[in-house]
Amino acid sequence: MLTTLLQIDSTATAAKTTESLWGLLAKGGPLMIPLGILFALAVFFFIERLLAIRKASKIEDSFMNQIRDNIVSGNLTSAKSLAKNTDSPVARMIEKGIQRIGKPIDTIEASMDNVGKLEMYKMEKNLSILSVISRIAPLFGFVGTIVGLVLLLKEFATISNPSVSQIADAMYIKLITSASGLIIGMLAYLGYSYLDTQINKTANRMEAASAEFIDILQEPTK
Repeated sequence: MLTTLLQIDSTATAAKTTESLWGLLAKGGPLMIPLGILFALAVFFFIERLLAIRKASKIEDSFMNQIRDNIVSGNLTSAKSLAKNTDSPVARMIEKGIQRIGKPIDTIEASMDNVGKLEMYKMEKNLSILSVISRIAPLFGFVGTIVGLVLLLKEFATISNPSVSQIADAMYIKLITSASGLIIGMLAYLGYSYLDTQINKTANRMEAASAEFIDILQEPTK
């Protein structure tokens, strides 16, 4: 019986907290709507880019060893088939290099670099949206607070001797938009920085694979 009562009390407390939180946010005014949209966009593009980048960064550690074995043994068909059937920026870059075997090393490197740039563009797609949100969300918040304070002062002008408590409560509510904007901007920036770091790690792997591939091509001449 006591356990049941505690569970009911806990549920009621959680519901009251959630209700008060939404009620507090609602008091922020109309500009809370675009802030909410910006937050939803930030979450959506972060998850979308995170999944895409993780997929792009996945490649077997033995991939380059298999490529090396096939090229050294002269089995270019198997090497090309392996790269073509591997869904990864590194594999697509290596596939382009295999297609250019027989041409000067500079030409092979240039072709692989072009593929690498295209793959980087694919990974960075929509990433700039998070950067934009991290900058404009705080601005929306500040605008909401300024507009709210202007309207608040206009309202207090019609009231004779408003109490300090009334002024403090009203200003507290108007500052909600600024706080919300700053939080959304901070989260968007952290998301952008994390994804940018993951892209750089993948880019480093692509550069290492490209250099290793060129070394493989030059091995027979050593």
